[in-house]
Amino acid sequence: MGPVLDDALDELASVVATGSETELLSLLTLCESVARRVDAISTSAVAALDDQGAFLTRGYRSAARALSDLLSWDYVEARRRVAVASDVHTRTTLDGTPLPARLPSAAAAFGGGKIALRHVDVIGRVLSTDAARRLSPEQWALVEAQLAADATRLNPAELQTLGTALVALLDQDGAEPDDRVPAPVNELRLTRHAAGGSIKGRFQDPALYDAIAAVIDAKAAPLTADDDRPAPQRQAEALADVCGYVLDHGDDLPDTGGRRPVLTVLVRLEDLEHRARSAMLEFGGTSTPAALRTLACDAGVIPVVMNGAGQPLDVGRATRTIPDGLRRAVTARDRGCAHPGCDRPPSWSEIHHIHHWEHGGPTRLDNLVMLCRAHHRQVHHTDWHVRIRDGLPEFLPPKWIDPSRTPRRKVLAHLAAA
Repeated sequence: MGPVLDDALDELASVVATGSETELLSLLTLCESVARRVDAISTSAVAALDDQGAFLTRGYRSAARALSDLLSWDYVEARRRVAVASDVHTRTTLDGTPLPARLPSAAAAFGGGKIALRHVDVIGRVLSTDAARRLSPEQWALVEAQLAADATRLNPAELQTLGTALVALLDQDGAEPDDRVPAPVNELRLTRHAAGGSIKGRFQDPALYDAIAAVIDAKAAPLTADDDRPAPQRQAEALADVCGYVLDHGDDLPDTGGRRPVLTVLVRLEDLEHRARSAMLEFGGTSTPAALRTLACDAGVIPVVMNGAGQPLDVGRATRTIPDGLRRAVTARDRGCAHPGCDRPPSWSEIHHIHHWEHGGPTRLDNLVMLCRAHHRQVHHTDWHVRIRDGLPEFLPPKWIDPSRTPRRKVLAHLAAA
């Protein structure tokens, strides 16, 4: 922060101790005006960084999660600001073509300090409803301009009420009626692709659907306040977590099912000393090296040595990367996902090799840490690092989040009490 700005803020702060009631009231008005301008500048920076792919290059799938880590915002607040940035700032296509702001009238009012960030948030949400999407482009633009004007005199709650009523008035016919009767089916289709696969299902029996939905809903909740995974992603990973749990703990499953995913590692004979460079899952197709590194942390492995003609020379026996006794030791130490702030229990966590297994990392207690699937992926694909210090895992954030990279540890109740 520059010295001129510091001096200006110090001068404003001095009014609190010496100002009259009139001066204090004026100070509040001035602070709100300054805050609105600062929010406008901040969202401009967010939009520019997102447009440049700055968060993606640092391993983050969304700007909201990156901002949560960088600025210690709650995920809800980070997501709100990212949405506002997207709504009020121009964007650029892949070929460099500029696109206008989605909310041009709100953008002008927000940039001029006439309305607050929360006003823009309300306008964006009102105009993203199904009813608003049914309006003609002309009606939609008129509503956006009207709400931007009304926001200068209404608080966000009042603006929400007005906007909802205005959209409903213009959408008097409502959604187009659908008289079709759903097909009476209970089906689930699993389709294998080159990498991974897809699952599609329909359940006419509400009891069957409710049983599945209840389990997925229970396990698809955000892991932490700054878990920015979209709901479909959380639900998909929840289903995988549930299936993985059943494979590990289901005593009545057929013999082919009661184990974690098995990697069939295809190794060229001449590359054997360099460890695996590709892998094939029984149902999921060929895995990438990055996915292999994650899976190899905590999976069954069957080595298959291939010759130059693609013929198997040797097929090894299935082995568990993490022996059960060592898994129990890691569980006793970490008590679930070791990432600070995460509450995933051991049964929903995986074991990660700190020094990667494929690079010769040993399978021993001082090289292992327990992580949930989301934080396991984060450690593999971003600049977050984990290490064991004084017998306990600690995490180092990327420099762009914390230049000093101050280590962070999870607070464990049994150690805190001691």
